[in-house]
Amino acid sequence: MTTSATTAVPSVASHRRASVKRSRRWALILSYVFLVMFAVFFLAPPYYMIVTSLKSNAEVAHMATSPWWIAKGVTFEHFRALIEDTDFLIYFKNTAIVTVCVVVITMVVSVLAAYSLGRMKFWGSGVLATGIFLTYLVPDSLLFIPLFQIVRGLDLLNSYWGMVLVYPTLTVPFCTWIMIGYFASIPKELDEAAIIDGASWLQTLTRIFIPVALPGLIAATIFAFTVSWAQFLYPLVFTTSTDQLVLPVGIITTLIKGDVFNWGQIMTGALLGAAPPLIIYAFLMDYYIAGLTAGATKG
Repeated sequence: MTTSATTAVPSVASHRRASVKRSRRWALILSYVFLVMFAVFFLAPPYYMIVTSLKSNAEVAHMATSPWWIAKGVTFEHFRALIEDTDFLIYFKNTAIVTVCVVVITMVVSVLAAYSLGRMKFWGSGVLATGIFLTYLVPDSLLFIPLFQIVRGLDLLNSYWGMVLVYPTLTVPFCTWIMIGYFASIPKELDEAAIIDGASWLQTLTRIFIPVALPGLIAATIFAFTVSWAQFLYPLVFTTSTDQLVLPVGIITTLIKGDVFNWGQIMTGALLGAAPPLIIYAFLMDYYIAGLTAGATKG
């Protein structure tokens, strides 16, 4: 009786281990299935852009051929025509200037605001920090009308410098919120020790907080860069001259004439325009994820 009981215990344990292994195997299989579905769903648009940009206009217009592969040979004519026959390089230059200026302004304002709200506690700082984040939730489709009046009053209409003025309304609130969370997570003993040693608040910020909060700074910088680079509504409303347009608006207004869509050049322009953010994300994705998660959980 005792022998049969003792032999039954290992049998039950091995059965449970086998059941756990089967459950883990099925969980792994389902994970890969959903991962593949996710990858196909999100990689289909850029794949379609690449394929269309390498097709001739005749093949793009020929409805009988499949849009998902190239049947009549690869051509780089769209790339040549986009760069040589359109103002694409002007749009690219304008976008780069606006984006760099907005990122610099955003990071200076956000870091100073987050440092004062997150570390230099004063009456109403918590309410003010929440109010700053809530302004990020206001859609730009509601803000562009009052901002249009401000830009017109400053005589910055039809100038990409007007974009430098209005884009921070989209980037500063969220970047400030992320940095508040990061600064609040830093042990208070660090700035107290620095102040005891005679450091000013500004020295404490530049020598202690900024190096420690580098992942949060990178995350906020990437966010500001992405928003500035891809913004469409504000430049569409505030600029009209070809030499002042940025990439999203310039590609659409130049390559769509009436009901004629130059799909080959449109996809080529979208592909080249998406290259800078893609390169940045490829090299700094780990910092971006770490900055967003840490800033969100510690805020």
